[in-house]
Amino acid sequence: MTLTLYYHPFASFCQKVLIALYEKQIEFEPRLIDLGDAAQRAELSRLWPLAKFPVLHDKARDVILPESSLIVDYLDRHRLETVRLIPDRPEDARRVHLWDRLFDNYVATPLTKVVTDRFRSEGRDDPDGVEQAKAMIATAYGIVDEELGRGGRWIAGDGFTLADCAAAPALFYANIAVPFERHEALSAYYQRLLARPSFARVIEEARPYRTLFPLEWPADY
Repeated sequence: MTLTLYYHPFASFCQKVLIALYEKQIEFEPRLIDLGDAAQRAELSRLWPLAKFPVLHDKARDVILPESSLIVDYLDRHRLETVRLIPDRPEDARRVHLWDRLFDNYVATPLTKVVTDRFRSEGRDDPDGVEQAKAMIATAYGIVDEELGRGGRWIAGDGFTLADCAAAPALFYANIAVPFERHEALSAYYQRLLARPSFARVIEEARPYRTLFPLEWPADY
């Protein structure tokens, strides 16, 4: 197998890459990494010293690549025979990258603050920081809802792109901490994401690890 993905199926940034791989129907060797296991963490650290996943290893080109957006871009550039997730036209590509960064930086990342605060010992938690993170997520919801209200099927237009790969897992987890049901366009978009076979597959593959998430799972999840 040419491609090996070092990942964990429950991690949202890993799910972003998995959605892209499934959309593009690219075969790869899955290498599940438990960061709590010293040997597995050391294995990942040898590839990427920051020991963060996902990391893609392309043995054929001797390329080791971290960071979810870079991985999807790499797959788009080197697997031209597959469906494209980043448009060729610079203007369209910038639009995709804008929404990709919004979901990563203003939904997924602040959600990490909300979640990890639950693991802090008493007296070391940060309620003000959590509220600020939730406020940022809520602001991002409003921006996305306004954009989707213009009529696009997907966040960057009519085609499914890298931006939607980022949106799906970010919204899946964020909706538990900061529900977005009052945003009609965003809620409808989320239902379209849930119906996407690639994302549905990712959700099922992550299901066995739900006990890792400290927030209460809604009944309809």
